[in-house]
Amino acid sequence: MGSWIVLGVVAVVIVLFISIYNRIVALRQRRKNAFSDVDVQLKMRYDLVPNLVETVKGYAAHEKGVLEKVTEARASAMNAGSMADKSKAESQLGAAMMNVLAVAENYPQLKADANFRDLQSQISDIENKIAAARRFFNNATSEYNTVIQQFPAVLLARMAGFTEEGFFELDEAEKNAVKDAPKVSFS
Repeated sequence: MGSWIVLGVVAVVIVLFISIYNRIVALRQRRKNAFSDVDVQLKMRYDLVPNLVETVKGYAAHEKGVLEKVTEARASAMNAGSMADKSKAESQLGAAMMNVLAVAENYPQLKADANFRDLQSQISDIENKIAAARRFFNNATSEYNTVIQQFPAVLLARMAGFTEEGFFELDEAEKNAVKDAPKVSFS
C-alpha cells in the first residue's frame, strides 16, 4: 500500500513537471512569434524608406546629409542580428525618419505632393502597427519571464536552461522624445 502512495506521488510530480515544462516552452514560442510579428512590421517600414528618401530628394536635394543618415540607419537595422542590436538600430532609424519628416515641413511643395502625403500616411500606419507589435512582444516576454521566475517553475527552468529574456525597449533618445512631447493648450 505504501509503495502505491509513493508511486502516486512520483507520478503527480512527473506530470506537474511535464506540465510546467510544456507551459514554459509554449510561452517561449509565443515570445518568438511575437518578435516575428515585430520583424514583419519593421520590414514593411524598411520597404517604405527608399520611397521616402526618393520623394524627399526630389524636393530637398541639398538635404543630402539627412537622407544619407536615414539610408544608413535602414541598412544598419536590416543587418542587425540580435534583438538588442535590432532594438537599438530601430531607434536610430526611427529618429532618422523623423528628421526626414521634419525637413519636409520646410518644403510646402513637398508637403503638397500626393506621393509624399501617401507615404506619410503609410509610415504613420506602420508606426502604429510596430507599436502594437512591440506591446504584444513585451507582454509575451513579461509573461515568459514571470513564469520562469515563479516557484516551482523556477527549479525546472534553471535545470532546463531557460533564462530571462529582454524587452524591446525605447532607447534614451526615444524616452526623452516621449517625455518632451509638445504640450497642447487651448487657453
